[in-house]
Amino acid sequence: MGTASRALVLGCCFLLLLVSARAVGRVETLGELQQKFDRETDGVNKAKMLRRLGDAQFDREREAAKSGDYETAGLVMEKYRDNVRAAIDALKKAHPDAERHPAGYKQLEMHIETGIREVNDLLVAVPEAYRPPLEIVKTDLLAMDNEMLRMLFPRRPGEKPLPPKANGASRPPAEEKKP
Repeated sequence: MGTASRALVLGCCFLLLLVSARAVGRVETLGELQQKFDRETDGVNKAKMLRRLGDAQFDREREAAKSGDYETAGLVMEKYRDNVRAAIDALKKAHPDAERHPAGYKQLEMHIETGIREVNDLLVAVPEAYRPPLEIVKTDLLAMDNEMLRMLFPRRPGEKPLPPKANGASRPPAEEKKP
């Protein structure tokens, strides 16, 4: 390898190191992540963005709880729940069949489970007066998690499908008698 080739390789390595150092040095704030999330229209990208945004929200929630600001911690978790709902709605709009197009759905479902754990941890730490709104957040996240699982895995062995409703009837048809 000649001197010119070595200099070129060394220059490229230095340039790559400089570019990667600038990228690593840039830390987005919670507000910037929220703005990007709100502007995103693609459901899959929105679901993937929720991972970073949700982690930042959890960090903010933990800081608030540690300092005794339980109201802020609760508001952050409520915003997280709203972001999860927005991501689910965007995914449904872009790819209604989660079983055939699971991109985004799986990541979102896993992050919802993390959110449920965060709410459970927070419920243990907060005084009684701050628990009711967090219980609602927990209930909503559990419902969204179940919705995601049913969308990802609609065919469940051993589970009887619900009979179709005929003419607005709310109860299942009577079983046939066998002779």
